[in-house]
Amino acid sequence: MTDTQRLVSVESQTEYSVTSGATETRIFVKFYVEAVRSGMIADLGPERLQTLIVLASYMGADGTCYPTQWQIANSLGIKRETAGRRVAALAEYRWKGQPLILRERKRHPESKIWENTTYKILPISGLRIFDK
Repeated sequence: MTDTQRLVSVESQTEYSVTSGATETRIFVKFYVEAVRSGMIADLGPERLQTLIVLASYMGADGTCYPTQWQIANSLGIKRETAGRRVAALAEYRWKGQPLILRERKRHPESKIWENTTYKILPISGLRIFDK
């Protein structure tokens, strides 16, 4: 995907206070005009788009995210169960025949208890992070 085809980018900015010595990191999500013109924003709909934005706020440079359902729910202002349904809807969604995200659930090898779900935001989403 070339720079002219970027749809969404996520950028991080860290500020340092010389007076207090504290640092604060902020994450910004930018939408490019092509995200609208391509039809992706309209096709995603508001709930899947909100969910994608929240996942992106937890995304590392390789597109992997590790938020809990509680974190997703709190970020969206909804119940945990509703967050689970929204993430499932986003995982089932296809843009141009391909998923925007993958989710992987694993059980702990010994206890067999479910571990936190890992999410991977895929390149087809047009979502980039930490581009220079």
